[in-house]
Amino acid sequence: MLVFLYLPIAILILYSFNEARINAVWSGFTWKWYVSLFENRHVLEALRNSLTIGLISSVLATLLGTAASLAIKHYSIRWQTVINGLIYLPIVIPEIMLGLALLILFSQANVELGKATLIMAHTTFSIPFVMVIISARLADMGKELEEAAQDLGATAWETIRYVTLPLIMPGVVAAFLMAFTLSLDDFIISFFVAGPNSTTLPLYIYGLVKRGVSPEVNALSTLLIVSTVLLVIVAELLRRKDSKTTTY
Repeated sequence: MLVFLYLPIAILILYSFNEARINAVWSGFTWKWYVSLFENRHVLEALRNSLTIGLISSVLATLLGTAASLAIKHYSIRWQTVINGLIYLPIVIPEIMLGLALLILFSQANVELGKATLIMAHTTFSIPFVMVIISARLADMGKELEEAAQDLGATAWETIRYVTLPLIMPGVVAAFLMAFTLSLDDFIISFFVAGPNSTTLPLYIYGLVKRGVSPEVNALSTLLIVSTVLLVIVAELLRRKDSKTTTY
């Protein structure tokens, strides 16, 4: 199963260094396709759009997801089970349904498609993933340290600022990196809500593939895969470090 999944990716990465323009023939090692990528203004514009949208949406998703996780933990909310189900629903429903729903929403609200709609869409589907990571950390942390701080005279805000947030900060960083990775990778939802001047890297790759697979497509895909894998590894290391840290 692993060979079936990863062998095509390995071949794609290998042929991104192929000197020949035809992928079926290996004619030697070269870096020229990577050099030509960074000389292409369309690639740089797509990269800039992806990074901008990813950073803004990740920050928003992390702030909203952290606040929601804290609220669910510390307050008794009526219909909490139903609310939790609605919050986590974007994780389980098909992306094409979510993208279509957001497109209909923006159309009905007369919102022009562009970077703003991409940021709102990416924030929407990233929040549940942030909440999964933060909620797990809050559950592992327990309530003892927060109750001890309040017994010593700390206010609710001081408890969150000086006790809760420092304890869950590695989880918050991991959640941010996960949200950024999801935003950087997303194609289906972006395809529905992107405007004419808001092309992201996955959308640009799709446009190149429609004209035929070339080593430039392989090189761009390789860079996207490597960056995604690195972000996921860092997020997972932070999450594991956070879960193993004991402060009791």
